[in-house]
Amino acid sequence: MGTLHEECGVFGIFSPERAPLANLSYFALAALQHRGQESAGIAVNDDGVITTARDVGLVSEVFSQNRLKDLGEGTIAVGHVRYSTTGSDSRRNAQPLRINHYKGQLALAHNGNLTNAQLLRRELESTGSIFHSTTDTEVIAYIIVQERLRSRCIEDAVSAAMDRLEGAYSLVLSSPSKLIAVRDPHGFRPLCMGALPGGATVFASENCALDAIGAEFKRDILPGEIVTVSRAGTVSNTSHCGLFPKTLCAFEFIYFARPDSVIDGCSVQAARQRAGRILAQTHPVDADVVIGVPDSGLDAAIGYACESGIPYGIGFVKNKYIGRTFIAPEQELRERAVSIKLNPVRKTIEGKRVVLVDDSIVRGTTSRRIVSLLRKAGAREIHMRSAAPPFVSACCYGTDIDSPQTLIANRHSIKEIADLIGVDSLGYLPVESVKALPEHECGLCSACFDRNYPTAISGDLAKSRFEFKIHAAAEEP
Repeated sequence: MGTLHEECGVFGIFSPERAPLANLSYFALAALQHRGQESAGIAVNDDGVITTARDVGLVSEVFSQNRLKDLGEGTIAVGHVRYSTTGSDSRRNAQPLRINHYKGQLALAHNGNLTNAQLLRRELESTGSIFHSTTDTEVIAYIIVQERLRSRCIEDAVSAAMDRLEGAYSLVLSSPSKLIAVRDPHGFRPLCMGALPGGATVFASENCALDAIGAEFKRDILPGEIVTVSRAGTVSNTSHCGLFPKTLCAFEFIYFARPDSVIDGCSVQAARQRAGRILAQTHPVDADVVIGVPDSGLDAAIGYACESGIPYGIGFVKNKYIGRTFIAPEQELRERAVSIKLNPVRKTIEGKRVVLVDDSIVRGTTSRRIVSLLRKAGAREIHMRSAAPPFVSACCYGTDIDSPQTLIANRHSIKEIADLIGVDSLGYLPVESVKALPEHECGLCSACFDRNYPTAISGDLAKSRFEFKIHAAAEEP
């Protein structure tokens, strides 16, 4: 699929005793690396003094052993991996954000996208707020600090801030003495809670991060829930729960999450295999082998093979040492990026009628290059199947599709798309099947496929809406 990205992954830990929490945060963030590969950061709270380290790059690139050691020990830590959906990928936009205010310091990590960020930022700037980043995360932090002025405690301030925030946000934040986890009332992005032997409480975007540090999964955070952990214990505030129908992003199951994760009680791997089975039922074809595009297309390909009876084969070998940070200096090398990452297995493909299963088709560029690789490897026929419906609308809740004009399905028919990417046939997952992917009803948002947005949309939603050149801005009076 190749060109669609999710914003980030978050992690938080509260320990009853001082400990080198940066090390645990490092391993948890490494397990969440698939959710964001532009930047990484960790903030460690030692008795109200928060030390942060954040930079552009993968977790392993940002944090050396010495840098982890420099973060010291503490009782609270917050971590983040990022892919930008609001603001550029510069270091200033790396998280967690650290804010100094009259009640002490605050560290915040955010997964999602506010739909009213532009309105809130204008409101804040009109009263004197000065922004240092171009992310909506800083808007959230300022709203919380503003509400703290009139609240008796930080959790009340967070609750009041939720009355003003709209859109998608799963948060972990550290106040001087508390760790707080928040999930927006729609539940767009996942967030779960676990426990470590010895009494530490942890939160993460996916349970695979809990597994990575040996934590026991306890439960998912409810949509609208605020969970506060301190030395006094764990307190849940559900005053914002049940305000709206739950609309977890459907693409968590199709692409974003790791296959070994379980989100809101539903297996990601099982959902992807179910997508493949539905594709085999709705778009059957005579073929010799079914192959998947690594990594998120593999389970759907297995599901297609099981349902259709066509043998499953390993069609590509993925170079795991070339990540999304690979930047080719010249156009010719950029064109070869797909072949550097993926190499077809000729023995599986040559002379065969191939069913090619991928998680989705967004702009079509990557699909066309993958199909070209298969043709060069001797495929006789290529029948492509997408484990997602056609993308026809912009996403407002945390993926980098801010313009429908870039979406191939928004401009071309299925037959035209098949011709453009060079396949003999093309089939998409039916949009009405999306809600059937999880093993039980869990409430999904499928607005990018059907234009049914679950929230009001206000203001400019472009990724660069807080970044502009002088000629594009209003002139100063």
